[in-house]
Amino acid sequence: MRTVDLDRLPEALPGLPDTPRLVVAGNFATPVTALRAWDRVVPAYRLFVLNAQRGLPDRDGVVLETCFVGPGMRGSPRLSYVPSRLSLVPRLFATTLPPDVVLLHASPPRDGTVSLGIEVNLLPAAIEATRARGGVVVAVINRHMPYTYGDAVVPLDHVDVAVEVDEPLATLDPLPPDVTSRAIGDRVAARVSDGSTLQLGIGGVPDAVLHGLGARRGLRVWSEMFSDGVLGLERRGALDAGTPITASFLFGSEELYRWVDGNDRVLLLRTETTNEPARIARQPLMTSVNTALQVDLFAQANASRIGARIYSGFGGQTDFIVGALHGVGGQAILALRSWHPKADASTIVPLLGEPVTSFQPSAVVTEQGVADIYGVDERTQAARIIDHAAHPDVRDELWEEAPGLGLA
Repeated sequence: MRTVDLDRLPEALPGLPDTPRLVVAGNFATPVTALRAWDRVVPAYRLFVLNAQRGLPDRDGVVLETCFVGPGMRGSPRLSYVPSRLSLVPRLFATTLPPDVVLLHASPPRDGTVSLGIEVNLLPAAIEATRARGGVVVAVINRHMPYTYGDAVVPLDHVDVAVEVDEPLATLDPLPPDVTSRAIGDRVAARVSDGSTLQLGIGGVPDAVLHGLGARRGLRVWSEMFSDGVLGLERRGALDAGTPITASFLFGSEELYRWVDGNDRVLLLRTETTNEPARIARQPLMTSVNTALQVDLFAQANASRIGARIYSGFGGQTDFIVGALHGVGGQAILALRSWHPKADASTIVPLLGEPVTSFQPSAVVTEQGVADIYGVDERTQAARIIDHAAHPDVRDELWEEAPGLGLA
């Protein structure tokens, strides 16, 4: 590994093809300053980022590639969306999306290694694919990046070039959940028993669920990601002290980042491991909690598109729903508001007009109630969704539509 100044980074990358593919740490760990240094001197390239945040290069000559669209790519005319379940995305680096350069965001070295810190996800597979085809692995060393364990640990001899930056990481301080989120969170939390394994995302509803679990004991975390709510459970004694908190990335407050730094209670693994349905199914009482933009009376969920426009992607929802439902005592819950405030429309619809992201969870939970739908016929399923999950203002309309769908 050789260290170069940031402004000389492009000079350290000779022999690139005319339009190289650059894979960059995504979510909230993108090394923006180093990426901009690259962008200033590479006229045309393909930029692969998972869940890209705002501030990324978006100009002629740059193709924005992803399997999960974040706000930094959403709506761009240069977007190239590749549909894939998240657990399968790493395979693409060895097949249809081979990388030429991978740009990591890493901790300062310890014992001949660096750590990927808050973002592991697809990066181990990207490193392997890049090295296998003679590409370049670049590590952006940042003193603010915590040192985490598991697949986050990268030997220094796997890094070709390093640059040093001093940039605070993006953070998100937890906010008290609103009334609607608390109502949904309380209903979901009531379904979680001692000893369960949790998968939740980030936001008001997941935070409310975690807040409601403080009195449980022996809980475990096997998730795609986690945030400050998990730290809260740890401090309240709700988590199983003998089982590591396992995820693929994390995002939250500076306090959370300080807590995970050098903490062997936290294990960050590659996506192929955390999101493999068979591994998910082996977790005790696996409880998967996801959300959606819409759910219809057939229990089909749209979490990906608004009309024909891609909004996000499959992500890990299908991985965790399948895994949880195959586990002993597992359950897959779709938790969402019954009414979308921005669209001023019901989130429960007669029949999806957009492509399906997932289907057949254990239950649909809104602030209106809980629709238990696993193992019942489709008419009972539709009735429970209408009566227990839909907003009262649309229930009559949904009942009018049900006969035409063969559901009444």
